[in-house]
Amino acid sequence: MQTEQWLTETELKGHVVTLIPLRRSHANDLLEAASDGELWNLWFTSVPTDQTVESYIEFALSEQKVGRSLPFVVVDNRSQKVIGTTRYCNADTKNKRVEIGHTWYAKRCQKTAINTECKQLLLSHAFENLSAIAVEFRTHWHNQASREAITRLGAKQDGVLRNHQQMADGSYRDTVVFSIINNEWLSVKANLKHKLTRYR
Repeated sequence: MQTEQWLTETELKGHVVTLIPLRRSHANDLLEAASDGELWNLWFTSVPTDQTVESYIEFALSEQKVGRSLPFVVVDNRSQKVIGTTRYCNADTKNKRVEIGHTWYAKRCQKTAINTECKQLLLSHAFENLSAIAVEFRTHWHNQASREAITRLGAKQDGVLRNHQQMADGSYRDTVVFSIINNEWLSVKANLKHKLTRYR
């Protein structure tokens, strides 16, 4: 008997951005966003290039098909342009745990309200609609900006997975794992709401 899929397509709308389900037709939009800052040159991130964008999208959609992922493009509400991407991933349906990852934004959108609101939308949906018991965040040890951004959200560091993944250049990634658990959500939610008031 087939069980109901935990992660189902949805649109998450905020004041600044809207998260809409990723489609193959978003390839050019993602490349345009990534070209702002040439994000693919950051060695510790995985941002698609014109050679890899199709496989990048296909992998995200294949993970969605088997219930492990729910990828979005991030749309600026004012310009209606795609400015980045994010997704739920590594979903553990049985234990109602999910990770928020594969997140990047055009350079002009970094250090703005955009990331805070995206995380508020994703966390609200995870805890309030999906009844998640924990939401994880993972990043490269050397991605200091990402580690600081995750901490500012109110997530706590769980630990470091040494030699967690082999990178395309043959090096090994140490992965820093953070999480927010369900009984922390109300205080994290209040913190995010307070942060967003500073941008309005």
